[in-house]
Amino acid sequence: MVLMPAPKLRVERIDCSSDQILKNLMEHYLHDMAEWFEFDSTEDGSYSYSTDPIWDEGFDVFLVYSDVIPIGFAIVGSGERWIADKSARDLDEFFVIRRYRRKGVGQFLAEHVWGLYPGKWVVRVFQNNLPALPFWRVTVSGYTQGAYEEECREVAGLHWSYFTFQID
Repeated sequence: MVLMPAPKLRVERIDCSSDQILKNLMEHYLHDMAEWFEFDSTEDGSYSYSTDPIWDEGFDVFLVYSDVIPIGFAIVGSGERWIADKSARDLDEFFVIRRYRRKGVGQFLAEHVWGLYPGKWVVRVFQNNLPALPFWRVTVSGYTQGAYEEECREVAGLHWSYFTFQID
């Protein structure tokens, strides 16, 4: 058996000039999320997700690369809507392509992004997304050395775990 060498990872903040890359990755993300949110693709077989609100609302978008190949993203916005704190940050969307999961890429991306923004954070995880919950528990706990809170909330009839923590 030949083992895949560890990828050379880097994170890059992008702007709307890299929108097509984000849209392409978003197709994979929505394909995965369709399992839990039970939505379908459009008639042309795509999910046709508009990234316009991401850029219009001033979200910060980061891509993680393995060498030159984009393999995931993190979208950062305000956490005020979720935890009533104007200065808080929200990890609004987060995704790593399946091939690179369970190899430290998600942890690398999350920790890189958190390190850029000291202060209060919220990470929201849909509870039916069973693979995501243990990932976020381990990643948040490790990064914060256990100094976080997990709260279960119902939003629009859906159950979510909210992880909140402070980065100094």
